[in-house]
Amino acid sequence: MITNIRHTGLVVQDLDASLQFWCEIMGFTIARKMDESGPHIDAIMELDEVKVTTVKLAAPDGNLLELLHFTSHPDKPNWTGGPTSTGLTHMAFTVDNLAKTCEKLQEKGVRLHSDIQSSPDGLAKLVYCRGPEGLILELVEMIKP
Repeated sequence: MITNIRHTGLVVQDLDASLQFWCEIMGFTIARKMDESGPHIDAIMELDEVKVTTVKLAAPDGNLLELLHFTSHPDKPNWTGGPTSTGLTHMAFTVDNLAKTCEKLQEKGVRLHSDIQSSPDGLAKLVYCRGPEGLILELVEMIKP
């Protein structure tokens, strides 16, 4: 069956702003950028004449995030959900220094949901914030015993 998680795909409306956030603020690097179209992508998506730019972003540990920007089938963002909404609610990332990360995010205009919180078991510090286009991000720093 499944041997690993290959990547997580996010459809974005503003590719430049998303790349700025994920690369300049969050530290991802561009692994691959492609303009895709043709019968294979039409078949996969069950659509006609798809034109999409895909950008694979690599986290420092090698995990991939894929941004998809459709030029052929524009969509209006309609997800206004929160942490209890059905479906994808958030993405979690481990950071080395949560306080410094939060400071950097706030300098860039990112709003944190709360002050940094400690997990009840004392093993982690964490906070939620909003990324591009409203995606909830959970940032976690593991506390060394």
